[in-house]
Amino acid sequence: MKTILLQAGAESGGWEMPVMMAAIFGVMYFFMIRPQKRKEKELAKKRDEIKKGDAIVTAGGIHGVVTEYGEENLVISVENQARLRIEKSSIAMINGEGAGTGKK
Repeated sequence: MKTILLQAGAESGGWEMPVMMAAIFGVMYFFMIRPQKRKEKELAKKRDEIKKGDAIVTAGGIHGVVTEYGEENLVISVENQARLRIEKSSIAMINGEGAGTGKK
């Protein structure tokens, strides 16, 4: 009797699983992937618009103020007037706004 019920359940069409997988992927895309890509684009735009005097925080947690800037890297001034040359791609926050903050 069990084999008859299992076979009847298996024959009831095979379209539900692909539809459910597509729905799950769609939900993940619109609630997770798309907003993250938008944040990355906004941060990249802010990195390109950086100017002298902006307060930044690097991905490593170093706080500083921009003193010089170029195409790929910039020089920041940290406490005691120490100067560090960093890559633009390592900037996590500019003037309190960036990845990981809810501010806009």
